[in-house]
Amino acid sequence: MNQVLLALAGNQNSGKTTLFNVLTGSNQHVGNFPGVTVEKKVGQLKAFPQASLVDLPGIYSLSPYTSEEVVTRDFILHKHPQVIINIVDATNIERNLYLTLQLMELQVPMVMALNMMDEVVASGNSIKVKELSEQLGIPIVPISAARKQGINELIREVKRIVKHPPTMRHVDFCKGEVHRAIHAIAHIIEDHVKDSVYPLRFAATKLVEGDEMMRETLKLHDDDLHIIEDIVKSMEHALGTDREAALADMRYSYIEQICHDNVCKVQETLPQQRSEKMDRWLTHRYLGIPIFVMIMLFVFYLTFNVLGGTLQAWLEAGIDALVAQLSQVLMHWEISEWLYALIIDGICVGVGSVLSFLPIIVILFFFLSLLEDSGYMARVAFVSDQLLRKIGLSGRSFVPMLIGFGCSVPAIMATRTLSSDRDRKMTILLTPFMSCSAKLPIYGMISAAFFPEHSALILISVYLIGIVTAILSGLLLKRTVFQGDSVPFVMELPAYRIPAARSVLLHMWEKAKDFLHRAFTVIFVASILIWFLQSFDWHLNYLSDSSQSILASLGSALAQLFAPLGFCDWRAATALVSGISAKESVVSTLSVLVGTSEAHLSSSLQTIFTPLSAYAFLAFTVLYMPCVAAFAATKRELGSWKEALLTIGYQTLAAYIVGLLIYQIGSLMGL
Repeated sequence: MNQVLLALAGNQNSGKTTLFNVLTGSNQHVGNFPGVTVEKKVGQLKAFPQASLVDLPGIYSLSPYTSEEVVTRDFILHKHPQVIINIVDATNIERNLYLTLQLMELQVPMVMALNMMDEVVASGNSIKVKELSEQLGIPIVPISAARKQGINELIREVKRIVKHPPTMRHVDFCKGEVHRAIHAIAHIIEDHVKDSVYPLRFAATKLVEGDEMMRETLKLHDDDLHIIEDIVKSMEHALGTDREAALADMRYSYIEQICHDNVCKVQETLPQQRSEKMDRWLTHRYLGIPIFVMIMLFVFYLTFNVLGGTLQAWLEAGIDALVAQLSQVLMHWEISEWLYALIIDGICVGVGSVLSFLPIIVILFFFLSLLEDSGYMARVAFVSDQLLRKIGLSGRSFVPMLIGFGCSVPAIMATRTLSSDRDRKMTILLTPFMSCSAKLPIYGMISAAFFPEHSALILISVYLIGIVTAILSGLLLKRTVFQGDSVPFVMELPAYRIPAARSVLLHMWEKAKDFLHRAFTVIFVASILIWFLQSFDWHLNYLSDSSQSILASLGSALAQLFAPLGFCDWRAATALVSGISAKESVVSTLSVLVGTSEAHLSSSLQTIFTPLSAYAFLAFTVLYMPCVAAFAATKRELGSWKEALLTIGYQTLAAYIVGLLIYQIGSLMGL
């Protein structure tokens, strides 16, 4: 059998990612759709190796309001998947069927995976699957992706459709004035559609909506466009509503009818009932944000003090033991002094100092994954909308900012989902202020050296510095560069659910793999480079005193800029510069430059910083320009070198001002 292409489409929070992971296992890879930065996942089906499954972005419609909707529509029409697997949340079937009706208009063979049927049954509700399938004209397979129920039946149905492609049955669910408008426009554009990839009814419906992309693609004459607009205006006048509302009413009327016939809803499902009770507190107008802060403080406490701190100490001891063994072997071989120093003081110290923070990274993202998969983070976006509006953004910008706590690169890319160009640019500028996970080793290093009894409080304060700076910057930019109002924010809150262990573990593994990849690529190379520059002078003489090195002469000139912030040591300045390649490099650079093992790093750092200047150093690292990968993403999203450079210039200036205020005010207070 030839290679088969499948598409997985559905609403957000419908269980799409869970189903994708169940179908493909670990046999998947992540990339971007051509021409855009919307992420896609592609995997081979475990039970159908000839089939490649593309996980399309979670969307609610095929109207081109966001890049995800455009990507989904273009992929289905231009890549020609043999089958669309449309995953539908059975507990919220009315809302999910809106996308199903639009997918049906594309005239591509489709099977519906009716997910979460276990919750429907447990609540005493029921769905007449066979009758619903007959009315819609598509096969429907009831499943529970989380419990892996119905998966074999779904794969068998996909194989059957691939082997015997059905003739798509046309379901005409429009009526009245909308029916007349769609069919009248269909006659006008029939010749134009023949030369395009669009089905006739789909194209006509999009023109009723006022879809600019469809108008441009079909290259309609001005006379035809005038006639189409007259038809739409007549429809709007007759119905007393606008074009988009008319189409939405048409679809929801049909959905209401088929749900009335086939869905028996006795009560809300147990997760929905539980969610209503929990949301009385978690989405409370005044208590929502304080509760979120308390939850995150507890997460940080567990990560740095209880679990992560203990595991980090064990890993540090293990790394030191391995380095000691390697040192003895190298000394036994009597290798040259410079090669010994490169391996032990350069590579082992540089990479080892970063590797020791792996437990903290994994544990933190374990908790964040729990919060995200449970549905809580969607609530935080909801309750943060009012706060974000005060700085000129909407709750929709919370999602990229939240991703920014993991990594600035996908966070900046995620701004593509924002429909307003103003909101998108403003979010790109503010998102790097959200402290990414690559900075966690820096916080851990400084906290262990200067604030060992208050690590959790130091960490939460550092995160708050980034958040407060973003808020103040937003207020400033709202009144200057980005004047105007943010777009309205509408989102659907998923029911609270117990996160799937597989999903949480996959998330942890992805973060650990990314961290290890950085440690053995960027950090490895940076450690060697830093060791070389601090071990040789300009005449390439090997030195025992690094203060006479190439790096010292370069760093000393830059160090004076940071004197007002309390750290004018050339090693601190050099570490900040190396952090532009990857933030973890700050730790590896300082480790190499002080020439000591992880166990003695804390005492060595006290020769460079005081507690106050160390905290100012932390504040600067939170806010200054992100790594080169994030800068490249910024330039790509903004499309201008000038705007990208101004963005990182503003971020670094803000970092300098905040660090300056912390040190100078702290000095005046005698800290």
